Amino acid sequence: MTRAFDVPDCPEWLRTFVAEAPATEVPEQLRPPANGARAAAVLILFGEGPEGPDLLLLQRADTLRKHAGQPAFPGGGIYVGDGGPVGAALREAVEETGLNPGGVAPLATMPELYVSHSGYRVTPVLAWWREPSAIAAGDPGEVASVARVPIAELADPANRLRIRGPAGHLGPAFRARGMLVWGFTAGILHRVLQVGGWELPWDKSRIEELPPEVIDLATRE
Repeated sequence: MTRAFDVPDCPEWLRTFVAEAPATEVPEQLRPPANGARAAAVLILFGEGPEGPDLLLLQRADTLRKHAGQPAFPGGGIYVGDGGPVGAALREAVEETGLNPGGVAPLATMPELYVSHSGYRVTPVLAWWREPSAIAAGDPGEVASVARVPIAELADPANRLRIRGPAGHLGPAFRARGMLVWGFTAGILHRVLQVGGWELPWDKSRIEELPPEVIDLATRE
């Protein structure tokens, strides 16, 4: 079930997205199965950085067995002690980026999304970084780098394209902070820009193949 929280200090530019995100329609291919999938959560953390409104992303280590080298939101599996998606998303963000959770205000949760490759049903947790803190990559075996990525950089048409993945599927992608963001994370970012009203017209005919080195990491078992 989606939730919205009362956060009076949420900035005006974020309010439309927070109001509409919990009711975002989930495409059929991303709807979780009735059973057999493990619950997880990711943190979609909005902040006001030196270059304006931004989002926190990380790049996973190349040594991981699954999703190696991929840019992602902080997140992971939900455990009993987490108390639900919000607790899990914050715990994982602390472990992966070192942020201070006391400066993070949860805003809402979005509908669950299914990641078929890993078998997770993922709840996106929206939050406002009202008191930003220093961040750095956590366990080097899991996280290669962390970055605050301006929304304007993601929305810039020059940084937008579509990527053809290993199975031939076409999906949205972004080039930002030296990262090629594709797959599940890019799909969420695409919806974030649309629902938040930040998307600019971009060339959807710009299609690239996923680089071989990225495919090698993505298909590792």
